[in-house]
Amino acid sequence: MNQSGQPEINVCEISAFKIPTEMKESDGTLEWEETVMVLVSLEAGGNAGIGFTYADASAANFIVNNFPKIILGQNPLNIEQLHHNMHKSIRNNGNCGIAFMALSAVDIALWDLKAKLLNLPLANLLGQRTESIQVYGSGGFTSYSEKELTQQFENWVEQGFKQVKMKIGREPSKDIERIRIARESIRPETALFVDANGAFTVKQAIKTAGKFEKYNVEWFEEPVSSDNLDGLSFVKNHVPAGVNIAAGEYGYDLPYFRKLVESEAIDVLQADATRCGGITGFLKAGHLAEAYHLPFSFHCAPSVHLHAALSLPGFFTGEYFFDHVKIEERLFDGFKKPDNGYLSPDLSMPGLGLQLKTTEAEKYKIFHKHLNN
Repeated sequence: MNQSGQPEINVCEISAFKIPTEMKESDGTLEWEETVMVLVSLEAGGNAGIGFTYADASAANFIVNNFPKIILGQNPLNIEQLHHNMHKSIRNNGNCGIAFMALSAVDIALWDLKAKLLNLPLANLLGQRTESIQVYGSGGFTSYSEKELTQQFENWVEQGFKQVKMKIGREPSKDIERIRIARESIRPETALFVDANGAFTVKQAIKTAGKFEKYNVEWFEEPVSSDNLDGLSFVKNHVPAGVNIAAGEYGYDLPYFRKLVESEAIDVLQADATRCGGITGFLKAGHLAEAYHLPFSFHCAPSVHLHAALSLPGFFTGEYFFDHVKIEERLFDGFKKPDNGYLSPDLSMPGLGLQLKTTEAEKYKIFHKHLNN
């Protein structure tokens, strides 16, 4: 606390952790064997708030070099002001990419800290609209064998998920057969989603979607690159009526989301708080979706998104992504598992309800910096 009795951020701690995947994984356009989490901890008034992003470890250095001078000594309750000042400071680095992912991690930590200072769960601070949110089991990597794909989807269904998603697009000639296998491994009433991660051309996407009806595929995510708004719009207008086009996970700022929805290229707007400016940016994207009568969905990082999603009237479903679930369950006390496909917060805990398992996290640490006011 400062002399006026207001809280003041006096510690900024930045860490990065590299966690290997269980096996080599791939989607329509990328392959990976590890995931990096960049975590920020901010202290004020005897409380510590945490936030994180899944980004290259260079995001940790970016935070160290740019944001402590803006937030240390400042009142953590004034999040909009701090967010604005961070955003303004990265102009010459571009309001996207690593810079915005770094900003996102700090913004999430600010919201967690604010809720803890007020001794409230973040959902209550934001204005909780509902007790739980639906999530879909997400994985089905293109690197999986038929057996691995079947086993994962059977596990999702056994856990009560009503929606599941798989990756397609790496080998288009095999996609429909993989979709058939996936459909046969789940229940008829289970919603099947597919995600191409922008792997297709416009014509390939339309041709592929034309074969979805037999397997009741309801969601086609990023059939083409979400940077190609004209192409995405064309696909949306030429796929079967029962196929909903989803995109937005690579959006960083509000003007991008506005262009995406105004182009009428999507049926479902996605956003990722670990990329789009933290909780602050995520809420703005969610309200934009509501204004355009679009369902809203979060991308990955379920522990970050749970509380904010509970406050949004237009929220539809969120991604319970296999890799991030494993990481967040491993590294955080307070990690929440779904009950029959629905996530609910622990309202007995303030903030996000997360506490880093420091001993476990130490095994994966590749960067650490502790800064004081």
